[in-house]
Order: sequence, then C-alpha cells, then structure tokens
Amino acid sequence: MTGASGGVGTSAEALKIITRNVYSEALLFEAMSSAVQGEAVTVGAAQHERWMREAIRAAREAELAGEVPVGTCVVVDDELVAVAGNRTRTDCDPTAHAEIVALREAARKVGNYRLAKAVVYSTIEPCAMCAGALIQARVPLLVYGAVDEKAGAIDSHFGICSSDQLNHRVTVVSGVLEAECRALMQEFFRARRTAGMEDDLEKEDTETR
Repeated sequence: MTGASGGVGTSAEALKIITRNVYSEALLFEAMSSAVQGEAVTVGAAQHERWMREAIRAAREAELAGEVPVGTCVVVDDELVAVAGNRTRTDCDPTAHAEIVALREAARKVGNYRLAKAVVYSTIEPCAMCAGALIQARVPLLVYGAVDEKAGAIDSHFGICSSDQLNHRVTVVSGVLEAECRALMQEFFRARRTAGMEDDLEKEDTETR
C-alpha cells in the first residue's frame, strides 16, 4: 500500500511538473509572439511611408478609372506582394474594395489564404467587410492613413481588429501620411458634388465606397 501510494504521489508530482513546464513554455511563446509583433509595429516611419505611397499611387489610379480613391498594398518580408485600388464599379462587384482585391492577390501569390507574415497598408481605415477579411487572413499588422468616420471599423466603429470575441487580433498603426490620404477622398467627393455626378446609390451618402 505504501509503495502504491508512493507511486501515485510520484505520478501526481510528475504531472504537476509537466503542467508547470507546459504553462511556462506557453508563456514564453506568448512573450516571443508579442515581441515579434512589437518589432513589426516599431518599423521606422520612413518604411511605413514608403509603402503607404504605393497605396496612394494605387488610389490615384483607381480615381482615374472612376473609382473612389482608396488604395492598398500588401508587404511580406519587406517585399511588395500585391497592390490594388478600389474596383467596385470597374468589376461591378460590391466586395471589390482595395483591401479585398489586394488580399486576394497576395494570397494567390503566397499560395496560402493565411497571410501570417503580411503587413497591409491602406490609405483609409478599412470598413467592416475589409476588417473581417484581415481577421480571416490572420494579418498581423495593419497600417492605414486617414480615419473613415462614417464607415471605418477599426478605430471609428466596432473595433473589429481588437475584438476579444474573435480568434485573432490585428496590431494597428494609423495616421501614416494621413493628410495626403484624407485629401484624396475629400477632393474626389468635392469634385463629384461640384459636377453633379452623384449617382442614385450615393445621393443619401455621397462619401462612400
């Protein structure tokens, strides 16, 4: 009996040790993950501006095509993987926001729908649909230019990328080349209103994608 009890006690103690080790490893992994995310967030401002200018270029090209001037680029390991502007009117597709188009292209090029090493740059705060796509793609870092006070779903409304109800959270850097990104949108809609070009779908809310 004593031997049996000793065996049980030894097993229980061993189990406690194993549990503590697993827990410690989990904490270490979490700390390492946080450190990696922190490193990504502290990338120099010049680097963020470099890629945001690519997104702005795509936004200007979209404007020339009659689209709302929003642009997005996806960067992996400091290499440009995808860049796109809005294509909702061009493709007659309500989901063809710049972020969605760029994420699709990036996933095709990477060969994986999970973009776990990607940084996404968007000229405007993503909407609920695009924020949801960032979650689904497991994007670790989003960098955007100007807030979208009406439809933004990152900081303006909803807080989708930081929600505890979802199984992934996205680190967010905002305000990169903010004035330039905001001016693109303001000038576009001002010109449309001046020219009387609002279509029926935009009469109630002319500043929409």
